[in-house]
Amino acid sequence: MNRNAFLLLFIIPLVISCRNNPGIEASRQEITRLLLQERKAHFDRNVDLFVSEFADSMLSVNRGKVNIMSPAENKKRITPYFGSVSFLKWDDVAEPIIRFSDDGSLAYAVVQKLVIVTYPDSLGKPLYDTTHYAWTSIYRKQQGTWKVEANISTNK
Repeated sequence: MNRNAFLLLFIIPLVISCRNNPGIEASRQEITRLLLQERKAHFDRNVDLFVSEFADSMLSVNRGKVNIMSPAENKKRITPYFGSVSFLKWDDVAEPIIRFSDDGSLAYAVVQKLVIVTYPDSLGKPLYDTTHYAWTSIYRKQQGTWKVEANISTNK
């Protein structure tokens, strides 16, 4: 199959699905913007920017535990981490997969990241940590704004 035929097979269903719900493409762009905002928040170590996209009660599944936290609780949890590391990479390994419910009120993004951080040891010498993460963030549209309602995360 040549490249043009392949592109048509990909583009035609996309166009049809967007025609069925024209707001989906705008929502896809908004969630993509939020994913880029998360990257910026990590490199800037800006906890407020990061938690600004969290719902008032966000469910987190990580390391075999389920937690439900407010943005304030998430901020308290994330602040020490952002303060102790510098991000060298927080990059997609693959294009995020973004999908929507039929009514367009829910969405999810499946993300794969390579994260490299540096932090000082007890003598101030830089240490490096490399981790491959994968997660799913579930978004709900609340008062016209997409918010992360749940996040399920794992690492290699």
